[in-house]
Amino acid sequence: MVFNRRVTPSTLKSCVLAARPKTLPAAVVPVWVGCVLAWKLSGDFDPRLAACTLFGALAIQIATNFFNDAIDARKGADTAGRLGPVRVTASGLLSPRTVMRLAVGFLGMALACGVVLYQARGWPIALIGVPSLFLAYGYTGGPFPLAYRGMGELFVILFFGLVAVGGTVFIQTGGWPREALLLGLQVGLLSAVLISINNFRDREEDSGTGKRTLAVRCGPKVAASVIWLEIKLAAFAGLAWLALDQPRFIFASIPVLLIGLRIIWGVFTLPPGPGFNRLLALGGVQLVLFAAVYHVAAAVA
Repeated sequence: MVFNRRVTPSTLKSCVLAARPKTLPAAVVPVWVGCVLAWKLSGDFDPRLAACTLFGALAIQIATNFFNDAIDARKGADTAGRLGPVRVTASGLLSPRTVMRLAVGFLGMALACGVVLYQARGWPIALIGVPSLFLAYGYTGGPFPLAYRGMGELFVILFFGLVAVGGTVFIQTGGWPREALLLGLQVGLLSAVLISINNFRDREEDSGTGKRTLAVRCGPKVAASVIWLEIKLAAFAGLAWLALDQPRFIFASIPVLLIGLRIIWGVFTLPPGPGFNRLLALGGVQLVLFAAVYHVAAAVA
């Protein structure tokens, strides 16, 4: 059993803290906009498959966060000088064993959702799901942890963008339209902004604990430039909707440009520290507003 007989409010609070609710839009948005695009292209929508896709994506994201919490604590990557939110394992709020069991439990939930999706769409779901389940652990654990090798941004663009959006559209339509590739790229880049800000903020701590993120490897100027590039590419990639005869979707880039300018100004002018937590929150708002405007544009069209 994960908990004792009596689950206290403080234990539940620690579980919520470890789940990192502020990161969950990165799991919700790809499914949200993928379903919108599928409906726009096919005129159809399956709520049962959408629910399984969403719950599966959330479960994988939460499992990743739990694994990250426990593994970073074991490797000494979360220190007393941490500038971000409290980590429950390193601070002693939950035991490493409990956090790892919770992570495995959420992977079990994701697998259950995957079984339903596999029954609907067959072997491509296994090709998407098996690597996603493994990398929930492999992001920070295993013989080649991506987060410790400077590959976090690439992982996010691929799995929280191209795979998540394209997979959602496939689940709804049974096809792989090129529109999903463009939308997946935009969502992946905006999701990568979150991890890039996080890694920039924690650069000093990570450099002292052996966590070789892109910000650690390349320094603060490159770290800021990467965030600038991610935002600009996500915004201006929207112009490609013209070539796909979906001009209304360009409007989804408006909040990216407006909020992105504030984020870019912050990463180039503020010293990495607690002030970056506000930039991280703005990155989450930017991602959600992109999805909201995209949805409205689809509905109006």
